[in-house]
Amino acid sequence: QVQLVESGGGLVQAGGSLRLSCAASGRTFSSYTMGWFRQAPGKERDFVAALSWSGRNTLYADSVKGRFTISRDNAKNTVYLQMNSLKPEDTAVYYCARDRRLSSSNLRLDQREYDLWGQGTQVTVSS
Repeated sequence: QVQLVESGGGLVQAGGSLRLSCAASGRTFSSYTMGWFRQAPGKERDFVAALSWSGRNTLYADSVKGRFTISRDNAKNTVYLQMNSLKPEDTAVYYCARDRRLSSSNLRLDQREYDLWGQGTQVTVSS
């Protein structure tokens, strides 16, 4: 059974950095677009970033553009989210997810298009 496991969350001061990792089991990881989403307390889960299976195409939410970078290492079955210049409003539980379509280069923001989710990792940014 394919699973996604996030790590790397924690407490950081505003302006600091964190790198989240999402390790996937299964041999077909490299064939799927991967995404990161986040859910702040009392709010809905929102799109953060997505990366195509090839690694050539990326998409970011406006709120993180220029500060966050999504990347992947298919040899390690891992997708990363490098978060720089963190702000208190970035505080949330961060989830990685796998797009339901195989070998698609179209990047999607709608969480309903992702069929496999990790358990989430907490990121807290203090002011």
